Amino acid sequence: MRRVPPMRTPRLVAVPGLEGAVCAFELAPETLPIIVEEVSGRSMTLAPGDVFLATPGHRESTRWVVGGIPKRGLVAGRSYWVLAESGVVGDLVGGTPSTKTHLGQAKYLGAVSGADGKPINIREFAAPNASALADRGAPVFLVLGTSAEVGKTTAGLTVLRALLQKGHATVIALKATGTSGITEIAAYQDYGARHAFDCVDFGLPTTYPANRDGIVDVFDRALDSCLSIPADAVLIECGGDMLGANVPVFLKRLKRRRSRAKVILAAADALGALGATRMLKEMGLTTSLITGPCTDTEALRQRTETLCRIPALNMAGRGSEGVPL
Repeated sequence: MRRVPPMRTPRLVAVPGLEGAVCAFELAPETLPIIVEEVSGRSMTLAPGDVFLATPGHRESTRWVVGGIPKRGLVAGRSYWVLAESGVVGDLVGGTPSTKTHLGQAKYLGAVSGADGKPINIREFAAPNASALADRGAPVFLVLGTSAEVGKTTAGLTVLRALLQKGHATVIALKATGTSGITEIAAYQDYGARHAFDCVDFGLPTTYPANRDGIVDVFDRALDSCLSIPADAVLIECGGDMLGANVPVFLKRLKRRRSRAKVILAAADALGALGATRMLKEMGLTTSLITGPCTDTEALRQRTETLCRIPALNMAGRGSEGVPL
């Protein structure tokens, strides 16, 4: 909801809840309190019976939660699940015990309407179309991962600090794929990014499910916006793993603009790093650096480097020292 302006007297309409619609939900009285992300980015506790705004959406995490929107949308009066801290709600397909802090049932009350009586959608508040603006030619640094929770954001923040320390005064950050979240883009801003964007800025709560219609237009719009801003570098992080969240589609669109983007790969182990670097090579992208848990010990780092024949560096806890750019 961060791009939606404040509403004094929101009115609810009992229409199907569709992706991106601003909808009202009531946390089920019999559920436990859950922790979600407030529009400021801070964590907020919702108690049973609380009414809150969120949006229907899809999530296909390989580590946490899988769920989405029924074919005809959410039905007013029925209960659904909070699929992500950022306020994505839908049917639950599967989850893990680790997701309990945000995972809870909530009743769909209706969609918030504007003065014309039509449901409000976050697409209405997306960043302006920048397709007519010139590409400023900034170099692109791309962070990819073999799965969730392998240190992609840690790598991205470390690369950002290294860029700033090497004199790149203006860096644009884009969380291009996956599930939206204010916390991550706020972290990029805290570390010095001039602007930070994710899919919400271009009208979607997440970039799931795979092979979705219209995703090419969303990715092109994101690239148009980021590459048209005068900057010294553009740092792009792809959330999720390399095969999910429409990452392959995004990489094809990016390669048309920046075939020589510097790729930083975060991998869980040496074998994953080997497979990912080979896959990227087949896609025409060259991996410049490997990081993540596959570099947690010196023996594992050396194995990764030997197998992949690419420099491997552990970025956790060492700042930007030694990051080759």
